[in-house]
Amino acid sequence: MFSVDTWAEIRRLHRWERVPIKQIARSLGIGRNTVRRALRGEEPPDRSRGPRGSRIDAFVPQIRALLAEFPKMPATVIAERVGWEFSPSLFRERVSELRPEYQGIDPADRLSYQAGEVIQCDLWFPETRVPVGDGQDRVLPVLVMVSGFSRRIEAAMLPSRQGGDLTSGMWSLLQRFGGVPRSLLWDREAAIGGLGKPTILAATFAGTLATKLRLAPPRDPETKSVVERANRFLETSFLPGRIFQDVDDFNAQLTGWLNTRANQRRVRAIAARPVELADTDRAAMLPLPARPPTTGLTHRVRLARDYYVRLDGNDYSVDPRFIGRFVDATTSLDEVTFSCAGQPAGRHDRSFRTGQTITDPEHVTAAAKLRAHYQRPKPAGVREHPDGHRVQIRALSDYDALFGVDFTSTTPTEYEKEAQ
Repeated sequence: MFSVDTWAEIRRLHRWERVPIKQIARSLGIGRNTVRRALRGEEPPDRSRGPRGSRIDAFVPQIRALLAEFPKMPATVIAERVGWEFSPSLFRERVSELRPEYQGIDPADRLSYQAGEVIQCDLWFPETRVPVGDGQDRVLPVLVMVSGFSRRIEAAMLPSRQGGDLTSGMWSLLQRFGGVPRSLLWDREAAIGGLGKPTILAATFAGTLATKLRLAPPRDPETKSVVERANRFLETSFLPGRIFQDVDDFNAQLTGWLNTRANQRRVRAIAARPVELADTDRAAMLPLPARPPTTGLTHRVRLARDYYVRLDGNDYSVDPRFIGRFVDATTSLDEVTFSCAGQPAGRHDRSFRTGQTITDPEHVTAAAKLRAHYQRPKPAGVREHPDGHRVQIRALSDYDALFGVDFTSTTPTEYEKEAQ
């Protein structure tokens, strides 16, 4: 057998130099039949060796039997079952070649989207702990929303992953997009669709916006690969080397970075920058509704004597005048408000801390006045209604005299006379 260089030299000498076969064989030190084979072949010689046998070939039938019954069995367990005692890497390579025949392959298609078609949503949990005050720091979720068409990214850190906070975050970010897409794509987040269908809260939010809430199939992250890549981009390009003072500082830095860096970069998949396609994307979306959807955490509770209500791990004070009555609590991303039968009963800035008691000084003053009024001595024979006005207490004898009744008389009645 000869090399490719020898083959090329033989063909050159014979075709261009017109050197006879006998002289070529003598000058190159090879046989004349070898020269003839080189001149007959139009393709260079193939020096690759055919497949050689391997000691693992004897184990292949046992491997196939196990894979047929247990397609996901790890290679290490298969090696133990069949008694393989040689190279682990060789065994893993052969198992990886055989496994697709039994487990199958799930290809991931490259998806393309029309303008205004979909915004993909996901939660990103950055490793960096953010200070929230009083020496506390927490790992809080970041809602990330990415347009499938323009690849524009919008994100914000939320107080929690509860449904009310997620709808508040979606509404806030949709206002940045300037419109409502035809569909919102989520994975099976517990507060959105943990049971395989949208929750009542999520469905109500989508219905108010006249959009469709889609849930990705289970164990199929490729369906929302656009937002998954955005999460990795945030993790590797935004987060490293940054220091945050609090949640507001985190959101300010994140928004600035998205506007000046992330949405200004050229995305290879769309061959454009997100800001260049943002107007086209927005024009194809539905306009934002004139009346905003109902968002935030809502809670109804009967106000106890201590006039505090616990929300998201913190106790907030409420106007003590409503003790004993049902109070409605509404929590947005930045404030907590209370009302009772349509009357305002308190307002606080929302705290990202936990285990805190948040008090309005006016509520403490009102409670002190009610307590002093309740504990002051009352004149004898006088009682007060709940509204504060006094009412004199009359003796029962006054009512006897009014109706002409005398329970102390010794004169027998007509009934007693007949009885006698």
